[in-house]
Amino acid sequence: MAEGSPIMSQRMVGKREAQPADVENRTQAATATDSSARVQPPEKRHTNSDRPILLIGARENNLKNVSIEIPKHRIVVFTGVSGSGKSSLVFDTIAAESQRQLNETFGTFARHRLPHYGQPDADVIQNLSPAIIVDQKRIGGNARSTVGTITDIYALLRLLFSRAGRPQAGESTAFSFNHNDGMCPTCHGLGTTEQVDVRRLLDRDKSLNEGAIRFPALAVGSARWKRYVWSGLFDNDKPLKHYTDEEWDLLLNAKPFSPPKPNRKWGSTMKYEGLLHRFQRSFMRDARSTVKGPSRAALDEVLINRTCPQCKGARLNAKALRSKIDGKNIAQCAALQCDELSAFVAALDVPEASTVAAAIVDRLDHLTGIGLGYLSLDRETTTLSGGESQRVKMVKHLGSSLTGMSYIFDEPSVGLHARDVHQLNAMLRRLRDKGNSVLVVEHDPDVIAIADEIVDMGPGAGRLGGEVVYQGSVAGLKRSSTLTGRFFARHKRLKSAPRIARDWLPVRNARLHNLKGVTVAFPVGVLTVVSGVAGSGKSSLVNGEFAHRFPDVVCIDQSALRGSRRSNTASYTGLLDGIRRQFAQANQVDVGLFSANSSGACPECNGLGLIEIDLAFMDPIERVCESCAGRRFRAEVLQYKLHGLAIDEVLRLTVADARAFFAESDLQRMLRQLEDVGLGYLSLGQPLSTLSGGERQRVKLAMELEREGGIYILDEPTTGLHLSDVDRLLGLMERLVDNGATLIVIEHNLEVMAQADWIVDIGPGAGRDGGRVVYQGPVLDLPTAKESVTAAHLKRYVEAGGE
Repeated sequence: MAEGSPIMSQRMVGKREAQPADVENRTQAATATDSSARVQPPEKRHTNSDRPILLIGARENNLKNVSIEIPKHRIVVFTGVSGSGKSSLVFDTIAAESQRQLNETFGTFARHRLPHYGQPDADVIQNLSPAIIVDQKRIGGNARSTVGTITDIYALLRLLFSRAGRPQAGESTAFSFNHNDGMCPTCHGLGTTEQVDVRRLLDRDKSLNEGAIRFPALAVGSARWKRYVWSGLFDNDKPLKHYTDEEWDLLLNAKPFSPPKPNRKWGSTMKYEGLLHRFQRSFMRDARSTVKGPSRAALDEVLINRTCPQCKGARLNAKALRSKIDGKNIAQCAALQCDELSAFVAALDVPEASTVAAAIVDRLDHLTGIGLGYLSLDRETTTLSGGESQRVKMVKHLGSSLTGMSYIFDEPSVGLHARDVHQLNAMLRRLRDKGNSVLVVEHDPDVIAIADEIVDMGPGAGRLGGEVVYQGSVAGLKRSSTLTGRFFARHKRLKSAPRIARDWLPVRNARLHNLKGVTVAFPVGVLTVVSGVAGSGKSSLVNGEFAHRFPDVVCIDQSALRGSRRSNTASYTGLLDGIRRQFAQANQVDVGLFSANSSGACPECNGLGLIEIDLAFMDPIERVCESCAGRRFRAEVLQYKLHGLAIDEVLRLTVADARAFFAESDLQRMLRQLEDVGLGYLSLGQPLSTLSGGERQRVKLAMELEREGGIYILDEPTTGLHLSDVDRLLGLMERLVDNGATLIVIEHNLEVMAQADWIVDIGPGAGRDGGRVVYQGPVLDLPTAKESVTAAHLKRYVEAGGE
């Protein structure tokens, strides 16, 4: 679609009214703000592959009957505040329908094993391409899933060693830690062995009768517990700390035998077995992989991981480790940083595997090119952040020869330094230039700047959003009056009058991970930003060394919020207690009726609103509870009203709507704080499990806003924030510091850096190339720091502001 193209706004009354011939020639009401609007001439016809994606009457979530044409073979960036409808349009409508239609081309057997997508609420969705979604969901997996296995680079490395390794160890599977041919026989390819920590398992101050064994399956009164107290081998009221060496060994290590004088309840065929032997047999072999829920958590509490004594963590058997290329075995290669491994493989003289070596170098360079050169192939995927996970997924597609696809990205700049954003942009362009459509949901100004087309959603969040407020070029966006346009074009300045520190908090000789004996002092009573490329050592310094040395700090990060499956925004923030109390008082009934965890919960779904169906070897599926229709409460509870609304209807209110609903209430303070951190669009009953990392972090921040003093660590708080929300967040951080707090913020966002009182820049590079303080001081002097990678980008950011 051309710059500033008008946006369709008519509400279609049914799909039958939106025939293709009508659609192509429809005269549309312009809502775009770009004055250089150009309408596609009606006589021009697209080829099938070039026809723009056409949506008419999209109403998914908060979308307000959106009608739009989205050009193909372009980089189209979707902007707008959080909750404005970007994801509803891109992921819940375009991507969902593309994948639904693609899945329908498979047979019944395959369809039942693919994700199920409902048909989006829209009148017309046409001209879709097959969609590949590259989101921020953590890759997950298990201890056997690594960066090498998920990107298939390790498979190529195995092939290289099978051809060029000396002495030869065999086929490619001989170098696989996930195959019997290659795995270490002791740890079965995990690199670690699990052992029972006796100090965690046993409370030596207690006797067996008092519950000395700290494990649910061996709790007092259980069948397994009786095997010890009925054995006749111990004084069951004697604290374990008074056991003799012989009694202690008998309790822990005895092999199965028949005790000579057991209790009369002891069965004739029963055997006594030492606690560690029984634990190994019952819980740590095949059974461990199937232990779930509370039992799994209890198991994790008493087990510790130790490096495998045989393979020393290499995961492979001796035969595989003896095979080397240029002095290194495959485990040593997998432990190198990706940029180092690329240099090593590129320098090899292996004519018999030259094509394999070239493919390895190509993929490793892709990883380095998107700012992940500091990772190693043996890094477990479960340890990757959301941003790292997304970039690892990108590597799988950059080498693809597919064309005519739609690649859909969810804020790919998350966790990236400004230097790496430019590398990311180059890769987005490469995907487009191969003949693909690239749709990007993004807030970063540097990514927005490379767009061929901008679709700005708004004007606000939640019920105040859901409309296309601008479509056109980047230049047109800067001239527009939309919230994105105004902030995008705003002039940028460095903080000219920074606060003066009241005191200093020193960290000396820090050596965690890649830190190279760092000594630094953080100022008290000011806003400090810790910057540097991804992997430079920022988190190691702040979340690791600093937090360890000053244990009273409050870390506000993006980790999961504690709670059950029923926990939601209202319950976590304490709002639900006040809401339940008001319902109880208004209806003169027990407060417990208004809790989905108590007497008011629907008995069929236990207050979840969903029924989970276990499909044995397949992933479970969920369906809406038919008894309560997903409302979570008993029918009689839903009859009770507060100002005309039932409890479930109140929980569906957004934070912003709840402020008006509870106008004269002590709930106002927390509701205002949630709105202040940019979460006014969240519903009170939104499950914690559905919140993004940035939203979780802002919920935590909201709960700290009114406190005075204290030391706070914020880890990339601008994640997922619109330019206007970053401005609001800066105001909140200033408010915290004005209230006496000390803020240390790990951040890549240049606007946050520009408004810092003090900067600590870590680098100069990532991994082994980082780990040093390359600058510390006022932000005004940072642009002149010669060794800092951040300096040049901050200078460019300020100089480019307002142009």
